[in-house]
Amino acid sequence: MLENLIPSISRQHLHRFPTLTALLRHRALYQPDQIAFIFLQDEETESARLTYRELDQQAQAIAVQLQSIKASGERALLLYPPGLDYIAAFFGCLYANVVAVPAYPPRRNQKMSRLMAIVRDAQATVALTTTSVLTNLKDRFSETPELSSLRWLATDNPSQETLDWQEPKVSSDTLAFLQYTSGSTGIPKGVMVTHGNLLHNSELIYNSFEHTSKSWGLIWLPPYHDMGLIGGVLQPLYGGFPVTFMSPAAFLQKPIRWLKAITRYKATTSGGPNFAYELCVQKITPEQREGLDLSSWQVAFNGAEPIRPDTLDRFAATFEPCGFRREAFYPCYGMAETTLIVTGGLKKAAPIVCSVKKEDIEQNRVVVATPGKDEVRQIVGCGQELSNQVLIVDSESLTRCASGQVGEIWVSGLSVAQGYWNRPVETQKAFNAFLADTGEGPFLRTGDLGFLQDGELFVTGRIKDVIIIRGRNHYPQDIELTVEQSNPALKPSSGAVFTVEVEGKERLVIVQEVERNYLRKLDVNKVVGDIRQAVATEHEQQVYAAVLVKTGSIPKTSSGKIQRHACRAAFLTGSLDVVEDWSENPQSKTKFVHLNAEVDSLLQQLQTSRIQDDMKSIKVER
Repeated sequence: MLENLIPSISRQHLHRFPTLTALLRHRALYQPDQIAFIFLQDEETESARLTYRELDQQAQAIAVQLQSIKASGERALLLYPPGLDYIAAFFGCLYANVVAVPAYPPRRNQKMSRLMAIVRDAQATVALTTTSVLTNLKDRFSETPELSSLRWLATDNPSQETLDWQEPKVSSDTLAFLQYTSGSTGIPKGVMVTHGNLLHNSELIYNSFEHTSKSWGLIWLPPYHDMGLIGGVLQPLYGGFPVTFMSPAAFLQKPIRWLKAITRYKATTSGGPNFAYELCVQKITPEQREGLDLSSWQVAFNGAEPIRPDTLDRFAATFEPCGFRREAFYPCYGMAETTLIVTGGLKKAAPIVCSVKKEDIEQNRVVVATPGKDEVRQIVGCGQELSNQVLIVDSESLTRCASGQVGEIWVSGLSVAQGYWNRPVETQKAFNAFLADTGEGPFLRTGDLGFLQDGELFVTGRIKDVIIIRGRNHYPQDIELTVEQSNPALKPSSGAVFTVEVEGKERLVIVQEVERNYLRKLDVNKVVGDIRQAVATEHEQQVYAAVLVKTGSIPKTSSGKIQRHACRAAFLTGSLDVVEDWSENPQSKTKFVHLNAEVDSLLQQLQTSRIQDDMKSIKVER
């Protein structure tokens, strides 16, 4: 029985452990045979399990390998497919005082620009992976000298000899790993996260989610992403409860697998970005819903991207007959720079939705709207500050915003990371902000916009993504939602909206994926006409160009966020996987040759970046 895997131990206040190494050693000593991690190959087959003792032994064995090559203090790239080998390698790095650099192995024929940028930025000297991944990567060493120069260790068959392991001298201030940002608004940066950051944030999650030793986690998020690693791997370790993993691909291919696994393991905590809930509503059939029991699901966290109130409504209505409760939804806010979580709500409370006047929010003012009377925008609250201090600040005057104003979200506290690896200028700008009038600080400037109402944080968008046309602010996610709902041929959560400068004016561009089953029978004129009409009606804006692209081709981060800046760059360089496009200027079409001046500027910026070598092949046909 599953219940027999969880010992009846009292809740422990684990903040007394200075490091994750000490925490795992404690678990291995006092709960050696408790199941810690399970990997589910599909909805039926478990491929691996690890107890705390087994994880401790594997971590020691990997640490011995790292210590034998004197890797202490170095950065080690982690390249693993979904599975438990990654978890053992991560703790193996901690056990050897090696700074882990989580990444993901590239698929065959996949460009490795982001991976190469990480390797160069982190100055990694070691790489840990499995035998099969290493075999596949060796074929590409000739084209990637940075990879071939690394010291490679395959850890899937580690020696059980751990007598030579020497426990490292580390403290709460010791750097544990580099969490590379998603790159949704630029080149990935390595966030420096310490043992102390991780333990403090783990305590925040543990308390706010009201976890106990009786909890059970279910995670499909990739473990090289902060939500998958800290929420999926470290939180169960911190709380002393088991977690079941499945691969992101398994969920994306068949979303029913996620909910079946929750049913099977009686999971209490699981979640993901908003698109995951949307995918379940769209793809899970009434027949598949039969037999689901989601009554055990106590915390359905939702974060990492804008939370749509209509998604919450549809998911709750669809799966309420399966035992799901709307109160289980747990909207939250956080980022890599704050280790993970910043704000969250009450476990047993339903999400808070604020309706504001659309015309006012476009001017950075918050005015509560009257539904049915005013044109409104609904925003889901992301909870209240847990321990970190949260301020709303005017990004120009650097003073606190008055009540009812939208501003930049600033955060301070013990979960705020130490800065960006080898980027002192960017670290100073982002992590060392002070209020101009009071001198209070330092704060982390998140780059996100939002407002506070009765202590609840409402996130409205990212500063870099805000579209300003004729003096009005438009949040791209709002226009993207309008676009995807304008025609059934358009794939949800798979569009990007941005602007380009044409003859001195900012003009609106839409890039949108088409559902695969519509590709052969696509009525382009109808689809583009619906997009233009919807955007004009809902946002009073004219579309300058609309590009329909193939399913799965739009740039996204590992957590599913749309990479609007990468999409804009691909639009300007003509490298989108275009099905059909439309432009107000029909002579421009796909090449958009009248934008060559902006393309030249873009390429010049890229040449000065850390990925310049990988972008040399970009050329614009004139």
